[in-house]
Amino acid sequence: MEHPYLFFVKLFEFVGLGHFAHAYPHVIYSWVVMLLLVVLGLLSAKGIAMVPNKMQNFFEIIVAGIEDFMVDITGEEGRWLFPLVATIFLYIFIGNLIGLVPGFFPPTASLNTTLSCALVVVVFTHIIGVKYHGVGYIKHFMGPVWWMIPIIFPIELIGHLARILSLSFRLFGNMMGHELVLGILFALAGAFFAPLPIMALGIFVALVQAFVFFLLSIMYFTGAMEHAH
Repeated sequence: MEHPYLFFVKLFEFVGLGHFAHAYPHVIYSWVVMLLLVVLGLLSAKGIAMVPNKMQNFFEIIVAGIEDFMVDITGEEGRWLFPLVATIFLYIFIGNLIGLVPGFFPPTASLNTTLSCALVVVVFTHIIGVKYHGVGYIKHFMGPVWWMIPIIFPIELIGHLARILSLSFRLFGNMMGHELVLGILFALAGAFFAPLPIMALGIFVALVQAFVFFLLSIMYFTGAMEHAH
């Protein structure tokens, strides 16, 4: 989708990097999201006190909510995964959300971004499996009885590869679809009136898609920690 105006792309053009900016806007806006998360993290960590201020309260509610939800699914054993799953949720949510700002492009509307996130989750799932079960992790792919291995093993391999497609294409499709709808409404009805209901719905879509990716990631991690049946 070609955007009529992207603020940071124009900024890169100004410093002589316009070719890179037009070819990889998702990379530039991924950097923007990362910078925003770093700044928010620094602000939330600055001046931490026993009697929290409003900003500290806000971030504590978000972090505690994500952690409690994750621990309810994984149990206390999965608490060490919190930094990764929280980063996944916040990155995708903010990445989805900035697409609602005029002149900004959601990096999650690029398949390159969503595929990268999906690969991190799926690869780390198997790292968790090996960490908890060692070589015995292969039993997750073998089925309950030995004579079913020729049937179960290919199915399991296909299923794990399908996780990559499912995670990446679901998020990409929803965010790109939203961008296309916004672009059409901007063209037909101007920059202010018609897109407003879609933009309001976009906030809900941004949250839901981040939550779905986050929830599926937790479920995959939990499945890798469990013993094979």
